[in-house]
Amino acid sequence: MKTLLKWTAGAVIALSAMTGASAANTLKWGAARDLDSLDPYSYGSTFNLAFLNHVYEALIRYDDKFNITPALAESWESTSPTVLRFHLRKGVKFHNGAPFSADDVVASMTRVSDDASPLKGNLPAFKAVRKVDDYTVDIEMTHPYPLMLNDLTNIFIFNRQWLVDNNSLKPTDAAKKIEGYATHNANGTGPFKVESYRPDTRTVLVVNPGWWDKPRHNLDRIEFTPIASAPTRVAALLSGDINFTENAPLQDLDRLRAATNVKVLASTELRTLYFGFNLGDKLVGSNITDKNPLKDLRVRQALYMALSPELIQKRVMRGLSRTTGALVAPSIPGYEPKQEERLPFDAARAKKLLAEAGYPDGFTVSLLCSNDMFVNEEEICQAAASMWARIGVKASLASGPRSLQNPKRSRGEFDITIHGWANEPQIDALSILLQVMHSRSGPAGVFNWGQWGDPALDARIDAAAAEMDRPKRVQMMAGVLQTLHDDVRFVPLHQQPMAWAVGQNVGEVLQMPDNKARLWTVRMQ
Repeated sequence: MKTLLKWTAGAVIALSAMTGASAANTLKWGAARDLDSLDPYSYGSTFNLAFLNHVYEALIRYDDKFNITPALAESWESTSPTVLRFHLRKGVKFHNGAPFSADDVVASMTRVSDDASPLKGNLPAFKAVRKVDDYTVDIEMTHPYPLMLNDLTNIFIFNRQWLVDNNSLKPTDAAKKIEGYATHNANGTGPFKVESYRPDTRTVLVVNPGWWDKPRHNLDRIEFTPIASAPTRVAALLSGDINFTENAPLQDLDRLRAATNVKVLASTELRTLYFGFNLGDKLVGSNITDKNPLKDLRVRQALYMALSPELIQKRVMRGLSRTTGALVAPSIPGYEPKQEERLPFDAARAKKLLAEAGYPDGFTVSLLCSNDMFVNEEEICQAAASMWARIGVKASLASGPRSLQNPKRSRGEFDITIHGWANEPQIDALSILLQVMHSRSGPAGVFNWGQWGDPALDARIDAAAAEMDRPKRVQMMAGVLQTLHDDVRFVPLHQQPMAWAVGQNVGEVLQMPDNKARLWTVRMQ
């Protein structure tokens, strides 16, 4: 599914008289959050990577229908079951004028696969990269692996000499506050260049006139401004101070739809939100100190059954989310309809399960949430805490910006937390299985924040990751997802809605279900 917006000619003529030609080719992007960093390897955030894809590029990319197509590599082939050979595009230049070559690919792959790289989990089968000649590289895998091309769509290429000159061969880490030159500076090959970067204030991109590809857009400039306040963001849209947001507040969509100078694009994205549990030996914010009650299946079932998904969908998400019992969206390979089956909403049964588990009076837990990462995340957590309180589980809600909460998540400083996964860039269930559900081991389990491991489940995930027969692999993944479903390792909530809003001077914009802004497709009127 994709949405392509076009305005009528009459509406465009009316607005051009108001705005003037000087602003015609400036897209003013107002976002609910700021960038984590200008270094695409510093944090595995879909939002951050989507923004930086305007500046940096990968060897290959997805087209409008998620087909893999050439980018910095013109072609590729397998030279063995574990080696992919890439033939690089000639004549490409970085924004500083340096020519693109195999040395840049080698340096980039080495940097992103470093043990200290937050994105190493995005390359679970990567083993080595070798330069064959100036425009040919081999990428070797640890084993036959079906999704290496998918993985590479999110691995952006740096200029090696730029990294060397700026002491940046080692990756940065936004979550751990490890910064470097690449945190605040950029030098890619993409359609736009960074003119200025002021964290929490504004980032400005200008068109790259030397881009190797044929532009689809007619932009000269993108002004990115983080506007955390939803009312302020709406006011900016209505006044024309911004003319694009990928996070239109759900509670204001009717108001925006009624405006004559704003267009709303609303749909459902690939990302599924779910509650995850700390399954370590002890909880961090509970009055139960001698053991972890969340390790008991009956307790997890009780927490699941205490939640009313219909109430969350109608009141918190304004009817725009898609309630699900599955961890992945229907379009993701590995999904099966039976994964949708939820435990019934039944608070009385939930209380009985707690009593059977030895907690007739309930217990306390900490609930870690962000207020600027997922749509209405804080409100979801407030609703859940209220529902859990009715069965005796008192959740102490700790909410704050993702810049503070994500490091706590990664350190396991929670009892229950909310998270979301879009299975990007693989568009395949192996993404969540390898990075979230697998125990921490090398590049696997990077986002396994719950401190749990299951060797038998790991073995099944590893087997699926090495299976080259696609139908068989899909069935293997579906089986693992069903096991996770039946054991209530997580509590799925819904597929997140995506709501964009654009000003009337935006003539075309491409919206795809990964919820990534691809502003190199925008045409202004």
